[in-house]
Amino acid sequence: MGLFKELTLLKRYQSRVESAIEHAVQNMGPKTQLRDACEYALLSGGKRLRPVLVLMIVDALDQGLDAIAAALSVEFFHTSSLIADDLPCMDNDDERRGRSSLHKVFDEGIALLASYTLIASGYEGIYKNGKLMKQNAQYGHLADAATLACLEIATRCAGIFGATNGQFLDLFPPDNKLETIERIIFQKTVTLFQISFVFGWLFGGGNVSDLPLVEKTAYHLGMAFQIADDLQDAEQDFARNCPVNIAAVIGQVQAVNRFNLEMSLFEQGLRNLGLWNNDFEQIVMTLKNKGKGGI
Repeated sequence: MGLFKELTLLKRYQSRVESAIEHAVQNMGPKTQLRDACEYALLSGGKRLRPVLVLMIVDALDQGLDAIAAALSVEFFHTSSLIADDLPCMDNDDERRGRSSLHKVFDEGIALLASYTLIASGYEGIYKNGKLMKQNAQYGHLADAATLACLEIATRCAGIFGATNGQFLDLFPPDNKLETIERIIFQKTVTLFQISFVFGWLFGGGNVSDLPLVEKTAYHLGMAFQIADDLQDAEQDFARNCPVNIAAVIGQVQAVNRFNLEMSLFEQGLRNLGLWNNDFEQIVMTLKNKGKGGI
């Protein structure tokens, strides 16, 4: 999905994420097929939008804190889900981002183990960021609470109330009602945006009491993002008889209206949290421009 391919501000953040990923891969020990599989999956490209959001929130809070380890955690969680999604027992995709899927280059067993490895590394990153925050003279006393809250949302959004069940419903949708589609979007897509926002907020020095608004703001971005994706893919999904597409279910006009509403609520949430700055304004304007004329 090329919603942000022309957004130059992402490159500034992407370079930080790419450098950190390369460093993390080097620290995975001696070269083995499993290590190489993790490297292949992590270095397969992508916009790195979710870790970038973590860093954007930290910069917007401007408290001088470092959340790169937490940003990597989100990317590890995301990449692990892509590996699993591509497997023959799931979506059975032979390609990912113009390259052969991981299980096609290695094999299904190694791909599954690589997915497990990245999930574990994601949780390790939460611990590392909490440990780093504890060394900060101003915010160190908040590190334990921030780490626990980040662990809570990671486990909640990854399990049966989050992405895992979202993939299950995507594979076996009970119907094509709007309520079902919204649930799939929330669990499979929105939850990773919520993890990104919470990680950036807490490890950036934000107040724990604001977490409900942080999650709600991320919800609106995640919904808008997926609706935009569905609008782009509606014709193709309809031809493939794919029922999990909100634009195909409610129609393009209503989907565009819903997209615009979600974007408006997302912008309002950013302003209420004090996160509104030039970078987030560019994100919002880019998405809104894509929404004109049905994206």
